Amino acid sequence: MSKILIRGAKVLGGEPQDVLIDGETIEAVGSGLSAEGAEVVEADGKVLLPGLVDLHTHLREPGREDSETVLTGTRAAASGGYTSVFAMANTFPVADTAGVVEQVWRLGQEHGYCDVQPIGAVTVGLEGKKLAELGAMHESAAGVTVFSDDGKCVHDAVIMRRALEYVKAFGGVVAQHAQEPRLTEGAEMNEGVVSAELGLGGWPAVAEESIIARDVLLADHVGSRVHICHLSTAGSVEIVRWAKSRGIDVTAEVTPHHLLLTDELVRTYNPVYKVNPPLRTERDVMALREALADGTIDIVATDHAPHPHEDKDCEWAAAAMGMVGLETALSVVQHTMVETGLLDWAGVAERMSFKPARIGRADGHGRPVSAGEPANLTLVDTAYRGAVDPAGFASRSRNTPYEGRELPGRVTHTWLRGRATLIDGKLA
Repeated sequence: MSKILIRGAKVLGGEPQDVLIDGETIEAVGSGLSAEGAEVVEADGKVLLPGLVDLHTHLREPGREDSETVLTGTRAAASGGYTSVFAMANTFPVADTAGVVEQVWRLGQEHGYCDVQPIGAVTVGLEGKKLAELGAMHESAAGVTVFSDDGKCVHDAVIMRRALEYVKAFGGVVAQHAQEPRLTEGAEMNEGVVSAELGLGGWPAVAEESIIARDVLLADHVGSRVHICHLSTAGSVEIVRWAKSRGIDVTAEVTPHHLLLTDELVRTYNPVYKVNPPLRTERDVMALREALADGTIDIVATDHAPHPHEDKDCEWAAAAMGMVGLETALSVVQHTMVETGLLDWAGVAERMSFKPARIGRADGHGRPVSAGEPANLTLVDTAYRGAVDPAGFASRSRNTPYEGRELPGRVTHTWLRGRATLIDGKLA
């Protein structure tokens, strides 16, 4: 690879500096750098971040290639500034064996737009009845460290305890989709004033909060790690805050859409707003923002959930749950957290690169922008503002809740180990 000189970038939002990349590695960071024959990228004050890491992505392959593939999903990731994504296990077949996780891992290696780390299922077939081959998946070429039945809750306390005990042996983590199934039968949206007025089945906050409370106690009991997926309520924040104050090894994530959107949008009956967990109230949104700012919530994860047009362009009751998010996540975080003064760009890097890489043990990612580190980098034009146009997405699906909404920021360049995957906003 040739040398690349990024000139005048605000590293983590600080003063403009130059960054010199040589091959796969950052060679130097400083002022007035030069390198004969280097390709020069004029940053002009854009913000340079470590490559983003998403701990919660649905790539759909194998089995639902009509929604997304590893190729299209990783192209979307590169467009959004990501250099590493963790692929959820609810594929067809389910990623509950070494063979399936290795297939996903190898597809990621072949396509090369970002690194793909498969997440293994906790239970066979996501059925919640029998532990999957956790050890075999960890020992496979994919080296799985994160396990989740996302889309379904590991609702049996005994199974959850056994999973926590099992992954403890190799330092793994169970990522829980917190949803008590008996409390959400027939649920279509957040339980509250809006659901009552619309006559839609309510999804109570306690369905999430009760599982989180149980699981942090289980994690404490066995001395293991638990991660809470897509936390969405003010009550959940308080439970996680209490658990952390007790020294329990719990981490939590919030999605961009739960930082911005509320259940008031469901009044449109537009299925693009149907998601699991559901959009909550303005009070919940404010609590989530504050918790992300103070560190109670550790990271932002997209829960990128692509669906084909026919699965979302239908009546509300029949519509699939989920939103795409890889290509808009950073813009939503800039809008909700940076422009509101809750986070600076160093804080964004902590929550969208450093911490998710540590939780998932993404080797080579979430590293400082300094000499000797892997050149996994993202350059962001933070002054840009524009309306979201899903027609330009790299993802195979278009089910975004932000179509036509003006959002700030645009990723212009992404480098994966020194190789450009996005150049001037276009995929390499």
